[in-house]
Amino acid sequence: MYRKITKKQKTGLILLILAGVIVLGLIIYQLPPVKSRLSWRIEYALIYLRGVFNPVEGVPTAVSNTQFPTATQFPTSTPVPATSVPELTPTSAPTPTPLPLQVFLPSPAVELEDLNACGPARLAMYLRYWGWQGDQFTISDVIKPIRADRNVNVEELIYYSRNFTGWLNTEYRVGGNLTMLRQLLSGGIPVMIEGSFILPKEFWPNDDKWAGHYLLVNGYDDTRQAFLVQDSEHGADQMVPYDVLETDWQSFNYVYILIYPPEKQEMVKAILGIDWDPNQNRRNALSLAQAQTEKDPNNAYAWFNLGTNLVYFDQHADAVVAYDRARAIGLPQRMLRYQFGPFISYFNALHTDDLLALTEYALERTPNSEEAMLWRGWALYRQGKKAEALESFQQALEAHPGYHDAVYAIDYVQTN
Repeated sequence: MYRKITKKQKTGLILLILAGVIVLGLIIYQLPPVKSRLSWRIEYALIYLRGVFNPVEGVPTAVSNTQFPTATQFPTSTPVPATSVPELTPTSAPTPTPLPLQVFLPSPAVELEDLNACGPARLAMYLRYWGWQGDQFTISDVIKPIRADRNVNVEELIYYSRNFTGWLNTEYRVGGNLTMLRQLLSGGIPVMIEGSFILPKEFWPNDDKWAGHYLLVNGYDDTRQAFLVQDSEHGADQMVPYDVLETDWQSFNYVYILIYPPEKQEMVKAILGIDWDPNQNRRNALSLAQAQTEKDPNNAYAWFNLGTNLVYFDQHADAVVAYDRARAIGLPQRMLRYQFGPFISYFNALHTDDLLALTEYALERTPNSEEAMLWRGWALYRQGKKAEALESFQQALEAHPGYHDAVYAIDYVQTN
């Protein structure tokens, strides 16, 4: 006999089916191939929704700061040299050797980047140029163990190359220029640089779409006034005009990575000249940044670079002035995802309110930034909030397992 289903029973059945679908979906989501494809899409959807309800603004300008005269400056595990800043006078460069009109070094097989893996992908291509066997995942497993980590900085790339490709020499400097790039290329050495990049889409409402991006430069053509680059977003063998590359490069202090076999060491030293010495290189970069601020006082990147080079020399009070100026002019929304000089300078100059404001802003843009979590922890500790500081340090360690600076911070706070 047919028995009519009541409305209550029908509702219960629907809910039961929905629950089953949800459980099944969760089970399917845990499958590695499915999770790797969907996790970042879900994450980006949540980021966009957060931007809807909490509209994105620019990097905050300077706030009133509370001085803590009894506070101690806590060193990081990787201190910068305590070297006084010299007079900002121009330094001479070696007379350039006449160069061929064009040089095109062999292009290694292109490797398009996995999620947030621009640095490992470009480094993998660079190392394969010299015969290394591996790919971006080989590198990420060591320096980017969590796929959602959005930034791999230059120091992390240098760490990998020096510790896992010991048969090659690895250096990095700042304050590079187009002539130096062409000289290195003519000597058979590709160069890896970092600069500005405009994302193809918005990730939140009012997104300025600015991001940092690595390129491997492996050729140039003076007749076309362009460099040949390998780009993990746009693909292999892209030609980038000299002026575009130089403009984009400025936002990262004209940083460049050099990896080459030992037999090319003397040639590299000759090309770099006085920039071979890391401290002199920073002095030159400092002079360059100051000259650029004088030529264009409204160039936020020039002021930011001035601050970053002052941080290298432990001149934190002056660095704060430079960073304050850069913030007042306006910086990209993601700037503090990639560069952390402001955190160091505001901490050491006792501008704790600014440090807290900047790290909290950075975490709004990049919630899993281990560097922002670390320095937020130091700001909280300086405010006397020891438990909250430890929580922030622990979050940094979870975001980047093995993060030495977070391990040091936890140990320091627990024993002091």
